[in-house]
Amino acid sequence: MSNKLVIAGKEFNSRLIIGTGKYTSFSVMKQAFEKSGADMITVAIRRVNLNPKEGEESLLDYIDRKKYMILPNTAGAYNADEAIRIAHLAAEAGFSKWIKLEVLGDQKTLLPDTEALLQATKVLVKEGFTVLAYSNDDLIMARKLENAGAAAVMPLASPIGSGQGILNPSNILLIKEALKVPVIVDAGVGTASDAAITMELGVDGILMNTAIATANDPVKMADAMKLAVISGRLAFEAGRMPKRMYASASSPETGVPK
Repeated sequence: MSNKLVIAGKEFNSRLIIGTGKYTSFSVMKQAFEKSGADMITVAIRRVNLNPKEGEESLLDYIDRKKYMILPNTAGAYNADEAIRIAHLAAEAGFSKWIKLEVLGDQKTLLPDTEALLQATKVLVKEGFTVLAYSNDDLIMARKLENAGAAAVMPLASPIGSGQGILNPSNILLIKEALKVPVIVDAGVGTASDAAITMELGVDGILMNTAIATANDPVKMADAMKLAVISGRLAFEAGRMPKRMYASASSPETGVPK
């Protein structure tokens, strides 16, 4: 198995993708990037100043474009047309035509509107975008998104920013088993153990923001998440021991190698 995350033929050394929101300062954000080991960072186009005035800071000033690939996203879109417009804006602003496509359906839960998501995916794929589609943990919709040309499907672990960890591991397993494109779990991971458990399912990667940005020490949490993603992937590749109803002696009297 490859140690690299591969999306649309492009290789990434890290299976961790991180966001840019909610940090107490751009300086802390930059330090967290460095500790995370990530080489892809997602940016909400609606919430970034693409044309700062002279002397005005922008979070883009704190992202080394030679070191990190910026993945623009359509956060804040509540219908397909709005998401498509944001994707076009990102491309016109000089970002690549990669897009994390997010279409929300409810302001309280921030759960995806998967019907609108599928509609926008079809349009943007036809226009040459590489679409990473953020969705519910729904196998049928995941298949539809793959068939529509999504380069990766990103089912949620739990609602955005909730920190509840992975609520439906069986659903994630079914999606991973069924799809050929990468499955990247997005939203809801709260701490390092959540990340490790998620990666142990065999998913291709994790995207997170709030868990790092709102930790008491975001830089330390970024380091912890890096290690958790690595260890979870290694555990998946190693293959866990089977669960048993009864004890099994760790030092058996028979079968000892001679």
